[in-house]
Amino acid sequence: MAKYFDVHPENPQPRGIGQIADTVRSGGLIAYPTDSCYALGCQIGSRDGIDRIRSIRKLDDRHHFTLVCRDFAQLGQFVHVDNDVFRAVKASTPGNYTFILPATREVPRKLLHPKKKTVGVRIPDHVVTQALLAELGEPLLSSTLLLPDEAEPLTQGWEIKDRLDHVVDAVVDSGDCGTEPTTVVDFSSGEAEIVRRGAGDTSRFE
Repeated sequence: MAKYFDVHPENPQPRGIGQIADTVRSGGLIAYPTDSCYALGCQIGSRDGIDRIRSIRKLDDRHHFTLVCRDFAQLGQFVHVDNDVFRAVKASTPGNYTFILPATREVPRKLLHPKKKTVGVRIPDHVVTQALLAELGEPLLSSTLLLPDEAEPLTQGWEIKDRLDHVVDAVVDSGDCGTEPTTVVDFSSGEAEIVRRGAGDTSRFE
């Protein structure tokens, strides 16, 4: 059974955040809120976590996983960002965007797009997520909590606990965080290509 954490959306309880981080560090898979719907998250190097996310969402090996980072400095450890892209990404973070960029050697091969050698990265504007990232000291490997054959992501912590109780290790509930996923912008070619229109304004990339 998954542990259920009721976390205050503006003043996250340090003890609860510490317990959630411990779950991740011990190889656990969590469902957690972001500024753009719920996500599944685990430690970067957790093969089991990656396999479980693929299984829950029925993903193939071409799916781009996302590294959810605390800040721009952390993001820069995992992707290559040239000057032009740097300005565009910097101006849009933290926020409702995921950027696909060439990965550095810090990113495990299992996470890379098999042909492009790219990975998704984002910096969320969400108090609870930021508190968890600060406690972890490393990014969360993540994927939107969108179940197969469903049009919208799950939004309620109690419903996620009810439906995924035996396939995740913890559910973090800090209130409704919406159903609109991030806007995805692919910068792997050096030019902005909008892959998915979501919560983030796309006009700056068009």
